[in-house]
Amino acid sequence: MARKGQKKSWPFLDPTDPEGMPVLRLLWLDALRTRGYSDPYVQNCESALGAFVLWAQERGITKAREVTRPILESYQRWLFHYRRETEEGDEPLSLRTQAERLSALKGFFKWLAKNGYLLANPASEMELPRIPPRRPPEVLSVAEVERVLAEPDLEMPMGLRDRAILETLYSTGMRRKELSRLLVSDVNAEAGIVRIRHGKGKRERIIPIGTRALAWVARYVRDARPQLVATPDDGTLFLTVTGKAFWPDNLTDLVRRYVEESGVGKPGSCHLFRHTVATLMLENGADIRFIQEMLGHATLQATEIYTHVSIRALKEIHAATHPGAALGSSHQAEDVTETVEKAEGACDHS
Repeated sequence: MARKGQKKSWPFLDPTDPEGMPVLRLLWLDALRTRGYSDPYVQNCESALGAFVLWAQERGITKAREVTRPILESYQRWLFHYRRETEEGDEPLSLRTQAERLSALKGFFKWLAKNGYLLANPASEMELPRIPPRRPPEVLSVAEVERVLAEPDLEMPMGLRDRAILETLYSTGMRRKELSRLLVSDVNAEAGIVRIRHGKGKRERIIPIGTRALAWVARYVRDARPQLVATPDDGTLFLTVTGKAFWPDNLTDLVRRYVEESGVGKPGSCHLFRHTVATLMLENGADIRFIQEMLGHATLQATEIYTHVSIRALKEIHAATHPGAALGSSHQAEDVTETVEKAEGACDHS
């Protein structure tokens, strides 16, 4: 078994067989890269397909044309019952992990059929596990955000840098890796925009940044960055004490420390600000498609999770403004409560 951090090597029977899954697997992965899919996505597909190829090989199946729908259904059942060793004991794969692995298989066999390697796609009718909706993310209130922003020590160069980092996260909602790769030249103060050159999926985008965040970034660049910069200066905006760009995990640790020290009592780090930005903007009337563009989500579905969070504000607005929202008397309230309870009971037994 490969150690953590090492790449697994799969003991394929014949890596040169043009009809074998090892060769076709490499061709498919190369096609994904050519079409611009991100490295993490391709790596996930490589791992998922590699696991299936190994499973099939152990059962004497080495060629893609030997894979049938019943075989794929058998693999799906095997995934469901599979248990992996953890420190807490044997645990099943989550439904999300199962779905991701099976989705890679569907993509692989669809590509094989489309490109003439197979006459038919055996995975075309395969149904993925139903994934329960993600729990709405934790978010900060405006007052809680201000408490976190006030944590850095502004008497120190690193404190000015950290305040500028927090303000940038709060103003833009960008990802930690995107922030770590920012250059000084990516911030256009006059236009009030930031250029994201290395977004998720290798997508570039331009997003707005507020005047308050720009003021803190300018103060950091003027007063603190010259004390941190190394020679030669590569133009990275936010620098560590060694004058280098942050590793994303280091940014996570830095932001988490300020969140914990603020005493807001909520877990999270860089993504906590990202969730907060999206939710607060949605609650204040921003179009969800604008938020999708700002966050760099490839699909609207990824952004829609924030609608579950902002429904609280929507309910408050509804209660305060809708003429039929308020109940006329306590008797009416009791009648409505009884009706709702009966309806919920009927749903539970249906």
